[in-house]
Amino acid sequence: MRTSRPRGKGGPLRAERPLPGRRVLEVRDSPIQGKGGFATRRIARGTRLIEYAGERIDHAEADRRYDDAAMRRHHTYLFTIDRHTVVDAAVGGNASRFINHSCEPNCDALIEGGRVFITAARDIRPGEELTYDYSVRREGGEEEEPPERYACRCGARRCRGTILSPRRAR
Repeated sequence: MRTSRPRGKGGPLRAERPLPGRRVLEVRDSPIQGKGGFATRRIARGTRLIEYAGERIDHAEADRRYDDAAMRRHHTYLFTIDRHTVVDAAVGGNASRFINHSCEPNCDALIEGGRVFITAARDIRPGEELTYDYSVRREGGEEEEPPERYACRCGARRCRGTILSPRRAR
């Protein structure tokens, strides 16, 4: 099982909350992958856009639900909270599950109090696709991770070609 994880950038981030009753994203076809989340208005850096919602399960249940080895291409709605808990947005999730990966994202994922929030990493224009770096956790050697299964389609200038987390320098 592979899941997204947040990218750490120092200490806790204070996120501005969006105005009540004003939807900040809509789901529509994406040039990156399938459906995507798009800004419905200007969004200021630091704004908390949406909680990554879904059923809270343990890692064993996540493994039962999604078998990476059997998949032609990696695709899940899982997000790891900690070593005990995973959120499966395919069950009881919301529009956050449609926010696509990018190697040059405009959003970050922030875990706070056991919950995941998507926040604006920079100012975002209306109509811009919302993205964050999935940084999918690597679980083994090169032979376990066929690149085509974890291919990135973000189109960013500095695309690393995969949704997997960057390899650590040795």
